[in-house]
Amino acid sequence: MKKFIGLAALIFTLMLPNYSIGQDSNLGNWLIYFGNKKLNDKWNIHHEVQYRNYNAIGDLEQLLLRSGLGYSFNEGKNNVLLGYGFIASENYVDDENKVNVNEHRIYQQFISTQFIGKVKLSHRYRFEQRFVEDDFKMRFRYFLTTNIPLFKVGKDLNQVYLSAYNEIFLNSQSAVFDRNRTYGGLGYHINKGIKVELGYMNQFFEVGGRDQINMIAFVNF
Repeated sequence: MKKFIGLAALIFTLMLPNYSIGQDSNLGNWLIYFGNKKLNDKWNIHHEVQYRNYNAIGDLEQLLLRSGLGYSFNEGKNNVLLGYGFIASENYVDDENKVNVNEHRIYQQFISTQFIGKVKLSHRYRFEQRFVEDDFKMRFRYFLTTNIPLFKVGKDLNQVYLSAYNEIFLNSQSAVFDRNRTYGGLGYHINKGIKVELGYMNQFFEVGGRDQINMIAFVNF
């Protein structure tokens, strides 16, 4: 119980900055698919699709396609990955007009996983080299997430859980702070290889912020 209270305090502390800064924010919707294909006990292929909207659906903000080759060690608790992403954005230049921006991204990441009882904690460190039209940028991201089992449905692996994370983005040049994301949601294990989540994410920048409803599917095969 003490470990659980400590973990809850950590999550609350991470989420607090988003609610202590009074910023205007608009509600959007992200539809997300994360896939992971195990080639063997060590190697895996990661792939994902994110369809991001300014509103419920139909007003495209960003389409993100990402993949990578990963290698696991330390009995699967750690994973290093080299990947590539393509991001097509439609950014508003005023209230009615948009501009299309394409980005090619190379990234390297390291994930470390640990358990406190039945509670899962994961740390992800990601370094990105971003080719945005004719511009080149680099960015570092730190992502801390937790899954807390709540209860089972039936006798199988169907389990309801609480999911929460915080991720900070730092640029290699000024302005160093890029953005921060905080998320909380409920998840459901459909079976051993598939789980789904529905949650709320707040994203704030140096100036301004946005809220998103996230619908996420995780598939391992």
